[in-house]
Amino acid sequence: MTPIAKLISTLSILLGTTMTITSSHWAVAWAGLEINTLSIIPMISKSHHPRAVEAATKYFLVQAAASTLVLFSSMINAWHTGQWDITLLTHPPACLLLTAAIAIKLGLAPFHFWFPEVLQGSSLPTALLLSTVMKLPPTTLLLITSHSLSPTLLTTMSIMSIALGGWMGLNQTQTRKIMAFSSISHLGWMTSIITYNPKLTLLTFYIYALMTTSIFLTMNTANTLKLSTLMTAWTKTPMLNTTLMLTLLSLAGLPPLTGFLPKWLIIQELIKQEMTTTTTIISMMSLLGLFFYLRLAYCSTITLPPNPASKMKQWSTKNPTNTLISTLTSLSISLLPLSPMILTTT
Repeated sequence: MTPIAKLISTLSILLGTTMTITSSHWAVAWAGLEINTLSIIPMISKSHHPRAVEAATKYFLVQAAASTLVLFSSMINAWHTGQWDITLLTHPPACLLLTAAIAIKLGLAPFHFWFPEVLQGSSLPTALLLSTVMKLPPTTLLLITSHSLSPTLLTTMSIMSIALGGWMGLNQTQTRKIMAFSSISHLGWMTSIITYNPKLTLLTFYIYALMTTSIFLTMNTANTLKLSTLMTAWTKTPMLNTTLMLTLLSLAGLPPLTGFLPKWLIIQELIKQEMTTTTTIISMMSLLGLFFYLRLAYCSTITLPPNPASKMKQWSTKNPTNTLISTLTSLSISLLPLSPMILTTT
Protein backbone atom coordinates (compact mmCIF):
# COMPACT_ATOMS: atom_id res chain seq x y z
CA MET A 1 0.00 0.00 0.00
CA THR A 2 1.15 3.54 -0.72
CA PRO A 3 1.55 5.86 2.30
CA ILE A 4 -1.46 7.94 1.19
CA ALA A 5 -3.70 4.85 0.89
CA LYS A 6 -2.53 3.65 4.30
CA LEU A 7 -3.22 7.09 5.82
CA ILE A 8 -6.72 7.22 4.30
CA SER A 9 -7.53 3.71 5.56
CA THR A 10 -6.24 4.52 9.07
CA LEU A 11 -8.17 7.79 9.28
CA SER A 12 -11.31 6.06 7.99
CA ILE A 13 -11.01 3.38 10.70
CA LEU A 14 -10.68 6.11 13.34
CA LEU A 15 -13.68 7.96 11.87
CA GLY A 16 -15.87 4.84 11.70
CA THR A 17 -14.95 3.76 15.24
CA THR A 18 -15.61 7.27 16.63
CA MET A 19 -18.96 7.50 14.83
CA THR A 20 -20.17 4.19 16.24
CA ILE A 21 -19.01 4.61 19.85
CA THR A 22 -20.35 8.20 20.15
CA SER A 23 -23.66 7.85 18.29
CA SER A 24 -27.11 7.56 19.82
CA HIS A 25 -28.91 6.93 16.51
CA TRP A 26 -28.93 3.53 14.83
CA ALA A 27 -28.28 4.94 11.33
CA VAL A 28 -25.09 6.74 12.43
CA ALA A 29 -23.85 3.64 14.30
CA TRP A 30 -24.53 1.49 11.23
CA ALA A 31 -22.71 3.98 8.97
CA GLY A 32 -19.68 3.86 11.31
CA LEU A 33 -19.62 0.05 11.16
CA GLU A 34 -19.76 0.17 7.34
CA ILE A 35 -16.92 2.72 7.14
CA ASN A 36 -14.82 0.45 9.38
CA THR A 37 -15.50 -2.60 7.21
CA LEU A 38 -14.64 -0.85 3.95
CA SER A 39 -11.49 0.72 5.45
CA ILE A 40 -9.89 -2.51 6.69
CA ILE A 41 -10.48 -4.54 3.48
CA PRO A 42 -7.60 -2.90 1.51
CA MET A 43 -5.29 -3.60 4.46
CA ILE A 44 -6.25 -7.29 4.49
CA SER A 45 -5.80 -7.76 0.74
CA LYS A 46 -2.74 -5.52 0.26
CA SER A 47 -0.31 -8.43 -0.30
CA HIS A 48 -2.40 -9.67 -3.30
CA HIS A 49 -1.73 -13.23 -2.21
CA PRO A 50 -4.66 -15.58 -2.96
CA ARG A 51 -5.07 -16.30 0.75
CA ALA A 52 -5.20 -12.57 1.53
CA VAL A 53 -7.81 -11.97 -1.20
CA GLU A 54 -9.83 -14.91 0.12
CA ALA A 55 -9.63 -13.49 3.66
CA ALA A 56 -10.76 -10.04 2.45
CA THR A 57 -13.71 -11.59 0.56
CA LYS A 58 -14.78 -13.65 3.60
CA TYR A 59 -14.47 -10.62 5.86
CA PHE A 60 -16.56 -8.44 3.52
CA LEU A 61 -19.36 -11.02 3.14
CA VAL A 62 -19.60 -11.76 6.87
CA GLN A 63 -19.48 -8.12 7.95
CA ALA A 64 -22.01 -7.11 5.27
CA ALA A 65 -24.42 -9.80 6.54
CA ALA A 66 -23.92 -8.64 10.15
CA SER A 67 -24.45 -4.97 9.22
CA THR A 68 -27.65 -5.92 7.39
CA LEU A 69 -28.89 -7.65 10.54
CA VAL A 70 -28.05 -4.55 12.63
CA LEU A 71 -30.04 -2.35 10.24
CA PHE A 72 -32.91 -4.85 10.10
CA SER A 73 -33.01 -5.07 13.91
CA SER A 74 -33.09 -1.27 14.32
CA MET A 75 -35.83 -0.93 11.65
CA ILE A 76 -38.01 -3.56 13.35
CA ASN A 77 -37.56 -1.78 16.69
CA ALA A 78 -38.34 1.62 15.14
CA TRP A 79 -41.43 0.14 13.43
CA HIS A 80 -42.86 -1.08 16.74
CA THR A 81 -41.69 1.66 19.13
CA GLY A 82 -41.22 4.70 16.88
CA GLN A 83 -37.72 5.23 18.32
CA TRP A 84 -34.32 5.17 16.57
CA ASP A 85 -32.38 5.70 19.81
CA ILE A 86 -29.86 2.91 20.53
CA THR A 87 -30.68 2.82 24.24
CA LEU A 88 -34.40 2.28 23.58
CA LEU A 89 -34.13 -1.20 22.07
CA THR A 90 -37.13 -2.97 23.62
CA HIS A 91 -38.81 -5.15 20.96
CA PRO A 92 -37.84 -8.84 21.68
CA PRO A 93 -37.29 -9.98 18.02
CA ALA A 94 -35.13 -6.87 17.43
CA CYS A 95 -33.07 -7.70 20.54
CA LEU A 96 -32.55 -11.26 19.32
CA LEU A 97 -31.48 -10.10 15.85
CA LEU A 98 -29.08 -7.56 17.30
CA THR A 99 -27.48 -10.20 19.56
CA ALA A 100 -26.87 -12.40 16.50
CA ALA A 101 -25.52 -9.46 14.46
CA ILE A 102 -23.05 -8.34 17.16
CA ALA A 103 -21.98 -11.97 17.75
CA ILE A 104 -21.20 -12.29 14.02
CA LYS A 105 -19.23 -9.03 14.02
CA LEU A 106 -17.23 -10.01 17.10
CA GLY A 107 -16.70 -13.65 16.09
CA LEU A 108 -18.47 -15.12 19.12
CA ALA A 109 -19.42 -18.80 18.98
CA PRO A 110 -21.37 -20.17 17.14
CA PHE A 111 -20.63 -17.39 14.58
CA HIS A 112 -16.85 -17.69 14.91
CA PHE A 113 -15.94 -19.60 11.72
CA TRP A 114 -14.76 -16.60 9.70
CA PHE A 115 -12.39 -15.08 12.27
CA PRO A 116 -9.45 -17.57 12.37
CA GLU A 117 -9.44 -17.81 8.55
CA VAL A 118 -9.41 -14.04 8.08
CA LEU A 119 -6.63 -13.59 10.63
CA GLN A 120 -4.58 -16.34 8.97
CA GLY A 121 -4.83 -14.55 5.60
CA SER A 122 -3.80 -11.16 7.02
CA SER A 123 -0.41 -9.74 7.94
CA LEU A 124 0.45 -9.44 11.65
CA PRO A 125 -0.24 -5.65 11.90
CA THR A 126 -3.61 -6.10 10.16
CA ALA A 127 -4.41 -9.09 12.40
CA LEU A 128 -3.68 -6.83 15.37
CA LEU A 129 -6.21 -4.27 14.10
CA LEU A 130 -8.81 -6.99 13.51
CA SER A 131 -8.31 -8.38 17.03
CA THR A 132 -8.44 -5.06 18.90
CA VAL A 133 -9.60 -1.85 17.18
CA MET A 134 -12.24 -3.52 14.99
CA LYS A 135 -13.77 -5.20 18.07
CA LEU A 136 -14.38 -1.89 19.85
CA PRO A 137 -17.47 -0.58 17.94
CA PRO A 138 -19.48 -3.85 18.19
CA THR A 139 -18.48 -4.21 21.87
CA THR A 140 -19.69 -0.64 22.49
CA LEU A 141 -23.06 -1.41 20.89
CA LEU A 142 -23.31 -4.54 23.02
CA LEU A 143 -22.54 -2.48 26.14
CA ILE A 144 -25.14 0.18 25.34
CA THR A 145 -27.90 -2.35 24.63
CA SER A 146 -26.90 -4.94 27.28
CA HIS A 147 -29.88 -4.07 29.52
CA SER A 148 -32.27 -5.11 26.72
CA LEU A 149 -30.59 -8.38 25.70
CA SER A 150 -31.27 -11.87 27.02
CA PRO A 151 -28.82 -12.79 29.85
CA THR A 152 -29.41 -16.51 29.26
CA LEU A 153 -28.51 -16.25 25.57
CA LEU A 154 -25.41 -14.16 26.28
CA THR A 155 -24.24 -16.58 29.00
CA THR A 156 -24.75 -19.57 26.69
CA MET A 157 -22.76 -17.89 23.91
CA SER A 158 -20.00 -16.94 26.34
CA ILE A 159 -19.62 -20.52 27.62
CA MET A 160 -19.57 -21.81 24.02
CA SER A 161 -16.93 -19.21 23.04
CA ILE A 162 -14.64 -19.98 26.00
CA ALA A 163 -14.93 -23.74 25.41
CA LEU A 164 -14.45 -23.49 21.65
CA GLY A 165 -11.60 -20.97 21.87
CA GLY A 166 -9.70 -23.28 24.21
CA TRP A 167 -10.54 -26.51 22.41
CA MET A 168 -9.80 -25.34 18.84
CA GLY A 169 -6.55 -23.63 19.81
CA LEU A 170 -4.99 -26.82 21.16
CA ASN A 171 -3.73 -28.32 17.88
CA GLN A 172 -2.85 -25.11 16.00
CA THR A 173 0.69 -24.44 14.76
CA GLN A 174 0.06 -21.00 13.20
CA THR A 175 0.50 -18.14 15.68
CA ARG A 176 -2.22 -15.99 14.07
CA LYS A 177 -4.81 -18.77 14.37
CA ILE A 178 -3.81 -19.35 17.99
CA MET A 179 -4.33 -15.63 18.68
CA ALA A 180 -7.70 -15.79 16.87
CA PHE A 181 -8.97 -18.56 19.14
CA SER A 182 -7.52 -16.67 22.12
CA SER A 183 -9.59 -13.66 21.05
CA ILE A 184 -12.76 -15.78 20.81
CA SER A 185 -12.13 -17.12 24.31
CA HIS A 186 -11.56 -13.67 25.81
CA LEU A 187 -14.70 -12.32 24.13
CA GLY A 188 -16.56 -15.12 25.88
CA TRP A 189 -15.29 -13.85 29.24
CA MET A 190 -16.42 -10.32 28.38
CA THR A 191 -19.87 -11.46 27.26
CA SER A 192 -20.46 -13.53 30.40
CA ILE A 193 -20.41 -10.43 32.63
CA ILE A 194 -21.81 -7.73 30.31
CA THR A 195 -25.39 -7.86 31.61
CA TYR A 196 -24.35 -7.62 35.26
CA ASN A 197 -21.36 -5.26 35.17
CA PRO A 198 -20.76 -3.47 31.83
CA LYS A 199 -17.83 -1.46 33.25
CA LEU A 200 -16.01 -4.68 34.05
CA THR A 201 -16.50 -5.81 30.43
CA LEU A 202 -14.87 -2.58 29.26
CA LEU A 203 -11.96 -3.03 31.69
CA THR A 204 -11.49 -6.61 30.44
CA PHE A 205 -11.47 -5.38 26.83
CA TYR A 206 -8.85 -2.72 27.58
CA ILE A 207 -6.53 -5.19 29.33
CA TYR A 208 -7.05 -7.79 26.57
CA ALA A 209 -6.24 -5.17 23.89
CA LEU A 210 -3.11 -4.12 25.81
CA MET A 211 -1.76 -7.69 26.07
CA THR A 212 -2.72 -8.65 22.50
CA THR A 213 -1.05 -5.52 21.08
CA SER A 214 2.15 -6.35 22.97
CA ILE A 215 2.15 -9.96 21.67
CA PHE A 216 1.41 -9.04 18.04
CA LEU A 217 4.08 -6.31 17.96
CA THR A 218 6.63 -8.72 19.45
CA MET A 219 5.75 -11.40 16.88
CA ASN A 220 5.94 -8.82 14.09
CA THR A 221 9.40 -7.70 15.25
CA ALA A 222 10.65 -11.29 15.42
CA ASN A 223 8.67 -12.22 12.26
CA THR A 224 7.18 -15.36 13.82
CA LEU A 225 4.19 -16.74 11.93
CA LYS A 226 4.52 -20.40 13.01
CA LEU A 227 5.58 -22.24 16.14
CA SER A 228 8.66 -23.55 14.31
CA THR A 229 9.89 -19.99 13.64
CA LEU A 230 9.03 -19.04 17.21
CA MET A 231 11.45 -21.73 18.35
CA THR A 232 14.32 -20.28 16.30
CA ALA A 233 13.65 -16.68 17.41
CA TRP A 234 15.31 -17.30 20.80
CA THR A 235 18.84 -17.19 19.35
CA LYS A 236 18.12 -13.82 17.67
CA THR A 237 16.23 -11.87 20.34
CA PRO A 238 16.42 -13.66 23.72
CA MET A 239 15.19 -10.70 25.77
CA LEU A 240 12.20 -10.14 23.50
CA ASN A 241 11.27 -13.81 23.71
CA THR A 242 11.50 -13.78 27.50
CA THR A 243 9.07 -10.87 27.73
CA LEU A 244 6.84 -12.60 25.14
CA MET A 245 6.66 -15.63 27.44
CA LEU A 246 5.57 -13.45 30.39
CA THR A 247 2.96 -11.65 28.28
CA LEU A 248 1.55 -14.96 27.04
CA LEU A 249 1.26 -16.21 30.63
CA SER A 250 -0.45 -12.92 31.50
CA LEU A 251 -2.91 -13.45 28.63
CA ALA A 252 -3.59 -16.91 30.06
CA GLY A 253 -4.65 -15.24 33.32
CA LEU A 254 -1.95 -16.54 35.66
CA PRO A 255 -1.26 -14.59 38.88
CA PRO A 256 0.60 -12.36 39.69
CA LEU A 257 0.41 -10.96 36.14
CA THR A 258 -1.99 -8.35 34.76
CA GLY A 259 -4.23 -10.85 32.93
CA PHE A 260 -5.30 -12.39 36.23
CA LEU A 261 -7.12 -9.18 37.26
CA PRO A 262 -10.13 -9.26 34.85
CA LYS A 263 -10.70 -13.00 35.28
CA TRP A 264 -10.54 -12.70 39.05
CA LEU A 265 -13.06 -9.82 39.03
CA ILE A 266 -15.39 -11.60 36.58
CA ILE A 267 -15.43 -14.77 38.70
CA GLN A 268 -16.08 -12.67 41.80
CA GLU A 269 -18.98 -10.82 40.13
CA LEU A 270 -20.56 -14.01 38.76
CA ILE A 271 -20.46 -15.59 42.23
CA LYS A 272 -22.15 -12.45 43.63
CA GLN A 273 -24.90 -12.97 41.04
CA GLU A 274 -25.32 -16.58 42.30
CA MET A 275 -24.07 -18.06 39.01
CA THR A 276 -21.79 -20.64 40.59
CA THR A 277 -22.37 -23.25 37.86
CA THR A 278 -21.44 -20.82 35.08
CA THR A 279 -18.37 -19.71 37.04
CA THR A 280 -17.22 -23.31 37.50
CA ILE A 281 -17.73 -24.15 33.80
CA ILE A 282 -15.85 -21.12 32.42
CA SER A 283 -13.03 -21.60 34.96
CA MET A 284 -12.61 -25.22 33.88
CA MET A 285 -12.82 -24.31 30.19
CA SER A 286 -10.12 -21.65 30.59
CA LEU A 287 -7.68 -24.44 31.49
CA LEU A 288 -7.82 -25.51 27.83
CA GLY A 289 -6.63 -22.05 26.84
CA LEU A 290 -3.93 -22.18 29.50
CA PHE A 291 -2.51 -25.30 27.83
CA PHE A 292 -1.87 -23.66 24.45
CA TYR A 293 -0.56 -20.47 26.07
CA LEU A 294 1.93 -22.63 27.97
CA ARG A 295 2.76 -24.35 24.70
CA LEU A 296 3.52 -21.00 23.08
CA ALA A 297 5.56 -19.90 26.10
CA TYR A 298 7.47 -23.20 26.00
CA CYS A 299 8.25 -22.78 22.29
CA SER A 300 9.33 -19.17 22.70
CA THR A 301 11.87 -19.67 25.51
CA ILE A 302 12.61 -23.24 26.49
CA THR A 303 12.89 -24.95 23.10
CA LEU A 304 16.12 -24.38 21.18
CA PRO A 305 16.44 -25.03 17.42
CA PRO A 306 18.38 -28.14 16.28
CA ASN A 307 21.09 -26.02 14.63
CA PRO A 308 21.63 -22.86 16.66
CA ALA A 309 23.11 -19.83 14.98
CA SER A 310 26.84 -19.18 15.37
CA LYS A 311 26.04 -15.85 17.07
CA MET A 312 23.80 -16.19 20.11
CA LYS A 313 22.18 -12.80 19.56
CA GLN A 314 22.13 -10.07 16.98
CA TRP A 315 23.27 -6.52 17.50
CA SER A 316 20.47 -4.20 18.58
CA THR A 317 18.79 -2.35 15.74
CA LYS A 318 17.21 1.08 15.99
CA ASN A 319 13.63 -0.09 15.74
CA PRO A 320 11.12 2.66 16.66
CA THR A 321 8.64 0.07 17.95
CA ASN A 322 11.08 -1.28 20.57
CA THR A 323 10.17 1.44 23.07
CA LEU A 324 6.46 0.86 22.46
CA ILE A 325 6.83 -2.91 22.87
CA SER A 326 8.78 -2.54 26.12
CA THR A 327 6.17 -0.13 27.53
CA LEU A 328 3.22 -2.33 26.56
CA THR A 329 4.94 -5.47 27.85
CA SER A 330 5.69 -3.82 31.18
CA LEU A 331 2.03 -2.87 31.53
CA SER A 332 0.92 -6.34 30.41
CA ILE A 333 2.78 -8.10 33.21
CA SER A 334 2.85 -5.66 36.13
CA LEU A 335 -0.54 -3.96 36.59
CA LEU A 336 -1.97 -6.40 39.15
CA PRO A 337 -0.53 -4.55 42.22
CA LEU A 338 -2.29 -1.41 40.95
CA SER A 339 -5.68 -3.18 40.88
CA PRO A 340 -7.18 -1.10 43.77
CA MET A 341 -6.43 2.11 41.85
CA ILE A 342 -7.80 0.60 38.60
CA LEU A 343 -11.00 -0.44 40.37
CA THR A 344 -11.55 3.06 41.81
CA THR A 345 -11.15 4.62 38.34
CA THR A 346 -13.67 2.21 36.81
